[in-house]
Amino acid sequence: MRISEVELIEIELPLVHFFQTSFGRTEKRRIILARVVDESGTEGWGECTAGELPSYCEEWTESCWVVIEKVLAPMLIGKEINSAADVWDLMRRVRGNRMAKATLETACWDLEAKMLNVPLWRHLGGVRKEIPCGVSIGIQDSVEKLLEKIETELQAGYQRIKVKIAPGWDFEIIKKIRERFGSINLMGDANSAYSLSDIELFKKLDDFNLMMIEQPLAYDDMLDHAKLQKQIKTPICLDESIRSPEDACKAIELGACKIINIKNGRVGGHTQSKLVERVCRERGIPVWCGGMLESGIGRAHNIAISTLEGFTLPGDVSASKRYWHEDIIEPEVEVTSRGTIIAPESAGIGFRIKEDRINKIATRRVLIQ
Repeated sequence: MRISEVELIEIELPLVHFFQTSFGRTEKRRIILARVVDESGTEGWGECTAGELPSYCEEWTESCWVVIEKVLAPMLIGKEINSAADVWDLMRRVRGNRMAKATLETACWDLEAKMLNVPLWRHLGGVRKEIPCGVSIGIQDSVEKLLEKIETELQAGYQRIKVKIAPGWDFEIIKKIRERFGSINLMGDANSAYSLSDIELFKKLDDFNLMMIEQPLAYDDMLDHAKLQKQIKTPICLDESIRSPEDACKAIELGACKIINIKNGRVGGHTQSKLVERVCRERGIPVWCGGMLESGIGRAHNIAISTLEGFTLPGDVSASKRYWHEDIIEPEVEVTSRGTIIAPESAGIGFRIKEDRINKIATRRVLIQ
């Protein structure tokens, strides 16, 4: 393929319900979309998963826009690219900025799959057409609201419930969930809100037989997670700490985790996600796909990567209607009554982009040629 142009489009989407973590509360999303065009006229779409502020990681909406427009997109335009798997290497001399890179890299994978007339998930090497799904539920205004939300999601068929935890919203919350819902598949996500001084709390959480505790300690830490994992029974899942296949190797060798969450944006796109998945699979570490409040384009890419062999646990890939009054793809992502999503058979990401919808909610755009 030879990229002739890249268009960046920022849209603003209000959430159906606010989403609160230890970072803060999100009520609407500013999302950067990338449309890459081959000289044949074929288009591929990607989505930047960076947040509005650099709270999850160093990248954020404004930094990604500048880096993509001024640095990364010019590296691709006019280049003869043998495979989407080579796009990462074309951007290698830029350090970090993995979410910005993933925006273009995933778009190129979509483009290539469309040129080959194959579904993206098959092109990536997926082995399952149907993926298990869980939900991520943020901190609520009350325990009663949280329990109501869990009840709704369980009735919808979701196979795993993840709840955000933070100091003051942890032990008693998990206890009440267990009392109400028994032995459901349950996990807690701390988003780095704790330290080793909280070890007694984590020992107490062992009593609730959680599937895992996600990223309890610092976002850039492995050593303290290894110390914590040695002292608790509950598996630790690393998220923010794992940005590369090399990070995954180190974390596993240190004993810092027993599970890894893979996010396309965090690790740099599909090529890097595939490498992390392989590292984990070969070492017997299960993985699952995390979510970043994506629109339908990012959600479609998550569906595709979740079909790889190592993704054995239910991920955060859930229905469009949980987040958006109207998504930017059709059909919108739906979850079956058994808590699964069926990967589409159409070429590329498998969903039609609603460009009329995007045009109505776009707040800025730039064409790079």
